[in-house]
Amino acid sequence: MAALEWKLDGARVQVHKSGNEVRIYTRTGNDVTAAIPEIVSTIQQAQAQALILDGEAIALKPGGAPYPFQDTMRRFGRVLDIEVMRATMPLSVFFFDCLRRDESDLVPMPAAARFEAMTAALPSELLIPRLVTNDIGAAQAFYDDALERGHEGVMVKALEAPYEPGARSAAWLKVKRIHTLDLVVLAAEWGHGRRRGWLSNLHLGAIDPARGQFVMLGKTFKGMTHVMLAWQTEELLKREVTRDDWTVRVRPELVVEITFNDLQASPRYPGGLALRFARVKGYRPDKKPQDADTIGTVRGLYARQGK
Repeated sequence: MAALEWKLDGARVQVHKSGNEVRIYTRTGNDVTAAIPEIVSTIQQAQAQALILDGEAIALKPGGAPYPFQDTMRRFGRVLDIEVMRATMPLSVFFFDCLRRDESDLVPMPAAARFEAMTAALPSELLIPRLVTNDIGAAQAFYDDALERGHEGVMVKALEAPYEPGARSAAWLKVKRIHTLDLVVLAAEWGHGRRRGWLSNLHLGAIDPARGQFVMLGKTFKGMTHVMLAWQTEELLKREVTRDDWTVRVRPELVVEITFNDLQASPRYPGGLALRFARVKGYRPDKKPQDADTIGTVRGLYARQGK
């Protein structure tokens, strides 16, 4: 048996309640209580004198679909006109763990017991949607429903695990949607540290058939082995066009398969879109640049993601 919970693309928060006082902190310890009064007033109604809760704050559209991540973060970090923003883009919060309830320290308790204690203290609308099952079909349906609602995927959690603060725990497993695109390398930046001497951070582009040009969508240095770094450095230098101190621009000839979680609007790049959590899956020597994915394909994916 395991617990499955929605994986939300929001802002991680830890909420502390003591009597009628509520404080809200980010994962880095910043106090953001003043920026999200709607969460403060909600927690003040909880059925406990003292609570420490772990959760995710997220901006949801009227139909329940999430706003893009950067919209949530702009709302989350707002310090001016908070009441105006609260009316137009209220933040919701979903809690998935409870570290303390009244006098009970729940950190060493099994996850199932912590969730049960939290359920007794909070109204159901503040609890992360959750399924406990050992049935693969039920788990798949729960995952599919989370994606259909616009969320990232699910977290799969061991029921007996204690809370492990600040750790990447094997008791928590992310299962998220992954997309792939075949993109063209437009440039690369020299690496640092253990990657010094190799071209590492790739500039990635999709083809615009109407103009016969490539539209940059972002960069990535993730997913590369030492063998790949050595190979791509040699191959990119063969295709060098210009360079500065940090970047080598190349002829757009190498196609690389990129995995990523989703797309976000970005004024930083000419196409107005950027890849999130991009990493290299592998080069595609079987493909020519004209076989790469088009900017139209990318925009279509972004439109479907928004729905």
